[in-house]
Amino acid sequence: DVIIMTIRTLNIMKHKINTLITRLIDCSELSGLHITMKFNAGEDDDAVIARNLNAAFLISLAGPSHPSYSAASQYLNDFESRASWSTTVQFYKEGVRLIHNELSYRYDTDTEFAEKIDDLCSQTGISGDGNYKHVTDSIHGIFFPEGTGLSENRNEAIEMLRKKRRVRITRLNDSPITDPAADVLITSNILVTIPPLSREIESTRLSSHLKQTLQQILLEEQLYWYDHPVPVGIPTEQNEVLYGLEGLDRAVAFEKKRGVIDKDAKVTCVLSVSVTHKGLQQIVKSYLEDEFRKEKSIQHLDVFVFTEADTQKLITDILVPLAKELPGSDNHETLYEIFGVDGEYGRHYSFLKAIAAFWQVFINPGIKGTFKIDLDQVFPQKELVEQSGMSAFEHFKTSLWGAEGIDGNGSRVEMGMIAGALVNEKDIAESLYTPDVRFPADKINPDELIFFSVLPQALSTEAEMMTRYTGSELDGTHHCIQRIHVTGGTNGILIDALRKYRPFTPTFIGRAEDQAYILSVLFDGDQGMLRYAHKAGLIMRHDKEAFADEVIKISAAGKLVGDYVRTLMFSYYVNALPWSFDEIKKEIDPFTGCFVSKIPVTVVYLRFAMKSADLFSNGPQGTNEQGLKFFHVGTRRLHETIQTLTVGPNPLIAQFKKEKKGWDLFYNILESAEKDIENESGISTALREKARSMVQSCKINFISNPDKGNTT
Repeated sequence: DVIIMTIRTLNIMKHKINTLITRLIDCSELSGLHITMKFNAGEDDDAVIARNLNAAFLISLAGPSHPSYSAASQYLNDFESRASWSTTVQFYKEGVRLIHNELSYRYDTDTEFAEKIDDLCSQTGISGDGNYKHVTDSIHGIFFPEGTGLSENRNEAIEMLRKKRRVRITRLNDSPITDPAADVLITSNILVTIPPLSREIESTRLSSHLKQTLQQILLEEQLYWYDHPVPVGIPTEQNEVLYGLEGLDRAVAFEKKRGVIDKDAKVTCVLSVSVTHKGLQQIVKSYLEDEFRKEKSIQHLDVFVFTEADTQKLITDILVPLAKELPGSDNHETLYEIFGVDGEYGRHYSFLKAIAAFWQVFINPGIKGTFKIDLDQVFPQKELVEQSGMSAFEHFKTSLWGAEGIDGNGSRVEMGMIAGALVNEKDIAESLYTPDVRFPADKINPDELIFFSVLPQALSTEAEMMTRYTGSELDGTHHCIQRIHVTGGTNGILIDALRKYRPFTPTFIGRAEDQAYILSVLFDGDQGMLRYAHKAGLIMRHDKEAFADEVIKISAAGKLVGDYVRTLMFSYYVNALPWSFDEIKKEIDPFTGCFVSKIPVTVVYLRFAMKSADLFSNGPQGTNEQGLKFFHVGTRRLHETIQTLTVGPNPLIAQFKKEKKGWDLFYNILESAEKDIENESGISTALREKARSMVQSCKINFISNPDKGNTT
C-alpha cells in the first residue's frame, strides 16, 4: 500500500509539474516564448539545432500531454548519438530527471510549497494586467519567493529592511583610522585574458615575443571566466588597470591638497593578477609592467603586483617553514590551495584580505586595515566633499568602523568591516546618492519569471546602500545600519577583526565573492558577530560602461552564466555551513539570500532554458549568434557544475571544513611569527627579512613621464 501511495503521489506531482511547465512555455500572454513554434526539427544549422534542443528540453518537462512531446523526445534521442551534441543532450536529459526529483521532494516535504503549486495549477490563464501580476507573483512564490510583493509595497519594504539591519551602537571605536595613508592598505584585483578573436594580435603594439607567445596561448582551453577581464594588448583608453590606478593616484593627490594626508606620503596598493588561461601566467607580469611604464606617471602610490607564482613562493619560502615550527600542523599543503590569486573569484578575494594580515606581521606592523576597490571605479572627490562633507579618506576615519552594538535580534555585533556604495558615471550629475540599481519595470522577460534578482537588489540598494545618517534614530552615532549586501569594491576590514574572526571566501565561489565572504563566519563569535558598518556617503563612481563597453560585451555570456552558477554554489554552500539553512536565509535575505534556493537545480535549468529560448528568436541573425554563444558556454559550465554538486553527498561540506582549517593554520602561523619577532627568537626574524625582500621584488617602478602630469 505504501509503495502504491508513493507511486500515486509521484504521478500526481509529475502531472502538476507538467501543467506548471506548460503554462510557462506556451502561455503567450505570460512569457511570450511560444516554445512549440521554436521547435522545428526539419532545419539543420548550429543555431537552429541548439534552439531545437533547448525547446525539446522544455517540451519534455511539459510531459506526454504536450502535443510535441513525442517529436521532442525523438529529437533529443537522435542528437544524443552525434558526438558534437551528445554532452548537450545528456545535460538536458539529466535536467528532466533532476527537476522532477527536486520538485517532487519539495512538494512532498514542504506543505507551503505544495499549496503554492496547487494554487498556480488551478489558475486559468491571464486576463488583464491585474491578473498578470497575480500570476507572476504566484510563479515567483514557487521559484523566487524573495521577490514576491516587493513591487507594490516598495517604501514599506525599504523601511522593513532598514529596521532589520538597524544596530544600536554600544561603543564607538576609540582607536579609529587616523592617518589613512599609513593605516590602510588599498587592494584590488586585475583580471587578464587573451585578446578577443575579432582583434588581430599582430595589430597590437605588443612586442614580437609577446605576440608569438599569445598565438600559442590562444590554443589553450580557457580555465576561468571573469566578468570583464582585460584582454592583453587592449588599447590604453580601454584598459581598466591603467584607468583605475590613475584615478586612485588623482584621489590621493586630492587628499594631499586637502590636507588629509601628508604631502610626502605614498599610499600602498596591492594588486593581485588573475588570468583566464594558464599560459598567461608566464607573461602577465612583464606585460603589466611594460604598460605601467609606457603610459602612466603614478606619483602618489607604491604599487605591488602579485601573480600566482609570487603567492606560491611566499608559501614555500615563508609560510611552510613557519608551519613546520608549529606542533601538530601537518596540513600545510592546504595553504597552496587557499592562498593565491588564480582560479575562481573567491580565491583572489580572500588573498586580498589575508595579505593585509601578512603585511602587518612581516612588512609594516603599523597598518590597521585594508580597503578594496575595483579598478573600474574612482573616488569622485569633488562630489564627495560637496555632497557628503568629506573626502574619501576622511570617510575611512569614522569611529563606526570597529564599533560594537546590538542588532535587531538582540545579538552582539562587532562592526569590524566597512562598506560603501556605488553611483554610475552616467547618474552622478543627478546626485551622488543616485542608486546604481533601480527598481525595474513591471513587465518582465521570460527568464525573470523564474529568477528576478534585480528586484531585491534594487530594494537592498535603496534600504542599505543609500541610507543617510540624518534622522533622529539612524544618526550614525547611536544607531547605524549593518550591511549584508556589499560590492566587490568599496569595502574594507580592520586587521584586528580579520585576525580575530578569520573570514574567507571559499575557492569554489566564482561569483559574488564579496557577499560570500561574511558567510564563513556569519554566526561565529561568542563576544560578538562580525558585521559590516554602513558608511553613509562613502561612494565610488562606477565607470566601466563609460570606457570599456567592448570588454563588457565580450564577457556578457560568461557573466550571465556565472550568475546561474552562483545560485548553485551559494545554495549548496549554505547547506555546507554549520548553521541551519533557514537561520542563514533569514539573515541574508532578500538580495544575497535570493541566490540561496531550496530548489537550485530547477531554478537554474529553467532560467537558462527560458533565457536561451528568448535569445533564439526568429529575428536577425545576430540574435541567434548571441544565443548560440550563450548556449555553448552555459551548457558546458552548468553541466560540469551540476554533475559535481549532485552525483553524491554535498562536496562543499568537506571542502569548506578543509579550507577553514587551512585559514586557521595561516593565522596561527602569523600569531606565532609575530610573537617570535617581538621576542627576537626562532626563525621568524630571518624570514621577515626574506619576506620583505620578496615583497619588494613585486613592486612596480614607475618611469616618470613629464608629458603626463597628475591633476587633482
